This record gives sequence, C-alpha cells and structure tokens, in this order.
Amino acid sequence: MSELVFEVVQEADGGYCAECLTENIFTEGDTWEQLRKNVLEAATAFFFDRPRPERIRLHLVRDEILSVA
Repeated sequence: MSELVFEVVQEADGGYCAECLTENIFTEGDTWEQLRKNVLEAATAFFFDRPRPERIRLHLVRDEILSVA
C-alpha cells in the first residue's frame, strides 16, 4: 500500500477528527499540528507488524450552508 487517505472534519469546538477511508484508524487533535502528529502515531501503531504506507493524505472536508433567502 503506497498511500493512506484520511477524511478530516473540523469540529464545532475547533478541533479535528480524522478517519482513514481504507483501514480501521481514527484519531483526533485540538490543532492541525496535533492532528498530524496523532495521525502518524496511529498509523505507525496500526502497521506495527506490517509494512507501512509510503505517505498519508489528509483530506479536509468542509461543510458550509449558505442562506439564499
């Protein structure tokens, strides 16, 4: 596996949640930097006995509602 993709959502409190789309890996962080660190740590732990992916992609999903009235 060359790449893991995480879908990242920013919570109402400003923190971030990340869920891997292909493996059972989930983590969170209060800041973007903390999230990046936690994603690397979670992926390393998940693949402790197998070859790790070459890279990890963080895909930030933003949901915005616009009023048209």
